[in-house]
Parts: sequence; structure tokens; C-alpha cells
Amino acid sequence: ITTRNIQELYEPIVASDLNIAVFGAGHVGSAVVGALANLDCNIRWVDSRRRMFKHVPTNVRPIEALEPALEVAAMPAHSFYLVMTHSHAMDFEICDRILRRTESRYCGLIGSLSKRRRFEKRYRKQGMSDTLIEQLICPIGVSGISGKKPAEIAVAVAAEVLRVQEHAAQQASAELSANVHLIRR
Repeated sequence: ITTRNIQELYEPIVASDLNIAVFGAGHVGSAVVGALANLDCNIRWVDSRRRMFKHVPTNVRPIEALEPALEVAAMPAHSFYLVMTHSHAMDFEICDRILRRTESRYCGLIGSLSKRRRFEKRYRKQGMSDTLIEQLICPIGVSGISGKKPAEIAVAVAAEVLRVQEHAAQQASAELSANVHLIRR
């Protein structure tokens, strides 16, 4: 019997905890997915229209859904949601479901401040609390980037997602006892 010297190497594999749902596969949605797909994240890309998904990165799950708002429930807690569909009515319903989940990390809606005000008014009419309504981010993207081209919006949105994620990680780290440290990838 011969014995060979066998060496084994183990590398810990940790799944990303950055879960993002992008609602809308138009020009801006495609640019946003393209920018986010380069990050260590899991993306669910949802649209109600058929054959909208042209280029789908490997960490992206495209979903054709007749009722995109129902896809909100499929996301894990502390997810990020980016809403940019072709329909204001659909945007309203999707955001309503996101805000009512209460544990979402980010609910971003593409649009202007006037669109936000219209949505706020309708949510209040439905009895939604101001605390929930305040969680709606509209317009989206870090301040200081005023470009309206899809690629410019995508960069601003990706930067905002990273900023919110980093802030959440810092808060979680601060809440740990002194002898526990988060493992950074």
C-alpha cells in the first residue's frame, strides 16, 4: 500500500448579502443592472413585458412577471429595491408593497420630486404612516450627479446603493460586542 501526501485547500465561500431587485428593463433599468452586476450582489430583474431582457449578467435572475409587485415578497429581508418601470401605476403598486414590508434596506423610485409628492399624497390617502412614506427615496442616486443619460443615472444609483450598504455594515459592526468582528470580503 502506498500513501500519497495529499494536501487539501479549503476556501470559505460566503454568499453575498447584497440583494437587489430592479423593476424595469428599459434603457435605465438595463444600465442600472449593468452597473450593479459588477458588484458582489444578487439581482432579481423584473419586468412585465415579454422579451425585454437582452443581456443578462451571470449574477442576475431575469423575471417576466404579469404582476411585478408580487415579486417584492420573493426578496429576503434587508433587500434593496430600485423601481423604474414604464408605468407610474405599476411603480406606485410596487413601492406600496416595498414600503409595507418595513424591513427593506432601500426603496428607490426613479423620478422627480413632484412624482414623489404625488405618491406621498396617494399613500397618505390610503392610510400609510409618514414613517413608512419617509422610507421612499425619490429621486434616486447620489446628489451632485445631475446627468439624465441612462449610464449617468446608473452610476449615481450604484453609488447610492453602495453608500447605504456601507452605512448599514458600519451600524451592524458598531452593535457587535468588542470581541466580535465582521469578516470583510
